[in-house]
Amino acid sequence: MSGVAHDAGGLGGWSGEADGGGRATILTPELTPLQLVPAGPGSRFLALIIDTALILGVSAVLETLLLATTPLGLAAALGATFGFALSWAYPIWFEVTRQGQTPGKKLLGLRVVDARGLGVGLSQSFVRNIVRTLDFVPLFYGLGLAVALGDRQGRRLGDLAADTLVIEDGQAADPVRALAAGRQLRSLESPELRRRVARRISLEERELLIALTVRLPRLDAQARFDLLEEVGGYYRVRLGIDDPHLSGEQVVRGLTALLVGLPRQPAEDRP
Repeated sequence: MSGVAHDAGGLGGWSGEADGGGRATILTPELTPLQLVPAGPGSRFLALIIDTALILGVSAVLETLLLATTPLGLAAALGATFGFALSWAYPIWFEVTRQGQTPGKKLLGLRVVDARGLGVGLSQSFVRNIVRTLDFVPLFYGLGLAVALGDRQGRRLGDLAADTLVIEDGQAADPVRALAAGRQLRSLESPELRRRVARRISLEERELLIALTVRLPRLDAQARFDLLEEVGGYYRVRLGIDDPHLSGEQVVRGLTALLVGLPRQPAEDRP
């Protein structure tokens, strides 16, 4: 499969552009368009309020416990240190480990993705949240809001610096749920196939397959069938899947579900 083969090492074939309404059109290596709908400033602000309230709530609980168990000066110092660390670690941890969703974003049906529509990496999340300091000036995201209102995709300075985008998430749930059906394919659960998948599928391919599977409902029927037959056929040959009863979509869904449960590791023994 030419598209996947070309991008196995870095997804270099993905490209995107924004239409007049701000929607980002992502072209897969097979030139199938996928649309990402940027989140509006209102929903992003509400998500921020929810996350800020959670951070303040956790900090207040800890400070109360510290005041009850430690001297006043030490409690104040520890409380301030914890509050500062939490305010920085909270968004980065959730964005990297929870598919781009803090609790506030998940509640509002939002998600942070990179410019290719894939998951946000640690470096991207770190950059977008460090630049949040500039977005905050002169008063509670004044500059960030001004920049977002002037950008077709509603990106603040942190998003521009990290090449990320906050989108409306159609599933508004962990993408692993969308892959659950793949677990029913027993022919893809053999120990030997699991070993081949772990050795030969790169992290970039894993992210590509997850992103593709989550976005399948947004494709029209013919584009979906053609794309999945090509992708599924490619992995049939590459991984030696000889079950003739599996459709291309079943192969893709089954492999993606399998990859979600495997530990992340560098791919080896790739043809």
